[in-house]
Order: sequence, then C-alpha cells, then structure tokens
Amino acid sequence: MNPKDFRALVYENAFACHRDLPWRKTLDPYAIVVSEFMLQQTQVLRVVPKYIAWLERLPDLGSLAAAPVDEVLALWSGLGYNRRALALRSAAGRIVQDHGGRVPENEEGLRSLPGIGIYTARAVLAFAFDKPTVFLETNIRTVLLKHFFPDSQGVTDAELEKKAALVLDEAAPRRWYNALMDYGAEIKRLEGNHSVRGAAYKKQAPFASSFRRLRGAVLRRLVEEKTVLLSQLAAELPFEEAEIERCCVLLVQEGFAVYDGPSLRIRT
Repeated sequence: MNPKDFRALVYENAFACHRDLPWRKTLDPYAIVVSEFMLQQTQVLRVVPKYIAWLERLPDLGSLAAAPVDEVLALWSGLGYNRRALALRSAAGRIVQDHGGRVPENEEGLRSLPGIGIYTARAVLAFAFDKPTVFLETNIRTVLLKHFFPDSQGVTDAELEKKAALVLDEAAPRRWYNALMDYGAEIKRLEGNHSVRGAAYKKQAPFASSFRRLRGAVLRRLVEEKTVLLSQLAAELPFEEAEIERCCVLLVQEGFAVYDGPSLRIRT
C-alpha cells in the first residue's frame, strides 16, 4: 500500500472512532506538555479527569513551578509513577527560568528538560506546534504492525519508525497522529494489541506484588499526613520494615521527602 492510500485509510477509519479528548481542544503548549506527561504509561480514561482538575488548579507554567510538592502530588494521585509529577514541576521551573516562560519549539530544547525523552519531545512538537516528527507508542505500533507487518514477530522500533516516516502526513502532523492513535485504539478494542509482536513490547509485572505498591502506599500517606513515622508504617502496611525503610530512602533520593530515621516528611 502506498503512503497516500494508507493515509486515506487511516483518516477514514479514524473518523468513525474519533475520541473527544480535552487536550485536543487546546493549542496551549503547557497544557499539551501536561497531557503528555500524564499519558506516559497511563490509560486515557484515567488521565481525562486528572488533566481537567490539574489545569483548573495549575493553569500555567508559573503556577505549577510555584506549587508546593504536596499539592502537586495530591493532584497527581491515582495516575501512578509519581516521579513524573516531580519531573513535570521541575520542567515547568526550568521553562520559566531558562526559556522565558515559553515551551521550547525544538527537540533539543525539550529534551533538556526533566522527564522529557525522545517520544515526549516529538509528541509535543507534533501536537503543540504541528511540526512533522516521527514517534511511536502502543496505538501507532498497532496500526503499523497490522498493515505493514501482519505476519511478523519481533519487529524492531527502527523498522516501525522507518515506516512511520514514510507514511507521515507532513502537512498536518497534529491531525495525522490524532487519527493514527484513534484508529490504533479501535484496532486494539476489536482485534487485540498487535504491538505485542513488536520487539519493544514488555509485559508489566503484576502491581499487587511489586515494590511499586509499597512505594505508592507510603507516598499516599505522606501526601495526606505530611509527616509519618517509620514505626507507624511498619505496623500498618503488609511489608517488612527493611523494605519500608528502603522505600523511605528511595523517596528521599527522588526528591519527594526528607527522612531523618524515625520520621519521613514531605519535601516542600
């Protein structure tokens, strides 16, 4: 299938399964950066209410950069991977301080910010600035694997990126990627996740038995109470005290808290 025919197929199919998402109704680069941070490893339906609440309370870069850590974490609660919230706050501060309050419009500038890698930088360029870039996520991989690698296993991202560049609608990247993601989400709903055939696919370990569950529980207590005693956590959580202490040390290293042995305090 040639690129022109493929783009026509994607647009036609995406029209029937268009998703009315709030971050598609704005061209504000800050709001789009917030959405991209939230969408990292988190399902769209979980993100929507959090995104709306976040922008109501922190509507611009300045308000986020000045917001206390506990407020940022409270607004983020439920999205998981809380380090993203701190990285987003730090990125806002850097943009205010180093970029005159304007989100960078180039990949190098975006990737110099905390929490922004290749994917997020290129997604921001496409959605905030309508610039033609090449990036992959699960829905995009699903579409490309279905149509160009239907019988292949272990397809590399390099192969998928080459195909993505070939079919990219360079005249309308924002519209193109929205359509591609909508179509991919519908394929996954109807047929399953074709991206499992990609070399980059990794099955996530069960959450309930992971250290991440402990970390999330401790962080929730910290946001709610501001200061918690290690002895309290050990008495109330179903984890070994050594693991809880390791978690406290990790939260300090990540910038969430201050730990002095008996107690853990939220960092302001």
